[in-house]
Amino acid sequence: MISKEELEKLLLDLENSRVERTISTTKTDKFGEAICAFCNDFPDSQQEGYLIIGANNNGTRSGLKVTDDIQLNIAAIRADGQIQPQPAMAIEKFTFPDGELLVAEVQPSSFPPVRYKGVIWIRVGARRAFANDAEEKILYEKRAANIRTFDAMPCTDASLDDLDIKLFKTDYLPKAFPDELMTEDKRDIKQQLQALGFYDLRFDCPTYAGIILFGNNPTKFLSGCYTQYVRFAGEDRAGEILNDHKFDGNLVKVLGKMDTFVELSIAKEKPIPISALREMKVISYPYYATRELLMNAIMHRDYESNSPTRFYEFDNYIEIQNAGGLYGKARPENFPEVNDYRNPVIAEAMKVLGYVNRYNRGIIRVQKELAENGNGKAIFDLNLITAFKVIEPISTRANSGINELTDKQLKILEYCKEARSREEILTFVGLSNQTKNFKNHVIPLIEAQLLAYTRPEKADIRGQQYILTDFGNTLFSKEEDE
Repeated sequence: MISKEELEKLLLDLENSRVERTISTTKTDKFGEAICAFCNDFPDSQQEGYLIIGANNNGTRSGLKVTDDIQLNIAAIRADGQIQPQPAMAIEKFTFPDGELLVAEVQPSSFPPVRYKGVIWIRVGARRAFANDAEEKILYEKRAANIRTFDAMPCTDASLDDLDIKLFKTDYLPKAFPDELMTEDKRDIKQQLQALGFYDLRFDCPTYAGIILFGNNPTKFLSGCYTQYVRFAGEDRAGEILNDHKFDGNLVKVLGKMDTFVELSIAKEKPIPISALREMKVISYPYYATRELLMNAIMHRDYESNSPTRFYEFDNYIEIQNAGGLYGKARPENFPEVNDYRNPVIAEAMKVLGYVNRYNRGIIRVQKELAENGNGKAIFDLNLITAFKVIEPISTRANSGINELTDKQLKILEYCKEARSREEILTFVGLSNQTKNFKNHVIPLIEAQLLAYTRPEKADIRGQQYILTDFGNTLFSKEEDE
């Protein structure tokens, strides 16, 4: 509670939005509106608000004598049901030589908007007012972004029977807690679920996170709770559908199936011949990067939407799209350096299960692996507002167009295990230092990402030097192993 010294300072701060002074002792509606406005904390000060009874608008005391009836009247506002959700507040009497003050200290609500008799009140500067539609929307967003996320809300249409309890006990609990804690845990199943955010004891029902992760039939309650894979012929959705699969069911079961699907059906090695006796194995879409992008879509999606998570494969790229745009602190100008969690309970569960991390490193690692595999960077479309889309290009190695290397090109690759200049390379294979020879014999190796070029550190050497990439080194190391 505020101290007497701090109270005197607030009395004289006439423009403070956290203070309302009144000399009335009977205007219950006025008190309720003021308390409601402080609960909503529209300025987002994240500080307490103060209703001060017995003070004039100029900060002087009115000479009030605070009686028990006045205190009971103010205390009753907290619990009479007119303010919803119920406010968190404390009241205290302060005595001064020129009168007494009754102070109600009100905490900002974790669940705005708060209503008094059905009306949302807010502070606009030093006065209170009705919230308009735009202000009401901001308060709802504060609730969603800062405190009560959808996955933590109770699914009141469901019961314990709608959860796969055996799956929870065998597949999740052992990963969530050490064995010694499990042995000592004497709580019943509802309390165990509630402790992890999967059950709401107040309403005696699972949360939406519980339904999504362990539900016997999640789409019964959330019609968009599944992932749709489609393989299209060509480079857009107008192409013929070559394959499709619906991944539905609870996430604990489905995530493992999708993980295996990405590894065996998407991140496949493809042999490309480079000579009559040699071939390279390339991966169109690297396993970790593709898996991470898909898992992020499932973790961050808006589960209130009827739209599924879309996992579409085309001839030259993969498109992953989920309902719900950037969330919370994440904005187009700071993504992916800043992230936030639309579904923190689901995010924590997926981390426990080993499918994601929560350290904001996933996208950085994705881009690194894609670059190393020759895919280039993933392309994020942040302009869809109600959806989030990422494009993963196919590796250029898979579409390099080199079906067979010439003898000269093979010699160049062998020669470039150490860094060589353009002139050295062409001289080595018996060609004049002409641009057409360079274009015909060296440029194709660079485009196929077998050769890389760099500028040497020594200042007296001019031009670039060429050396095997990791991809090219892999080719020769495999041949030597054979």
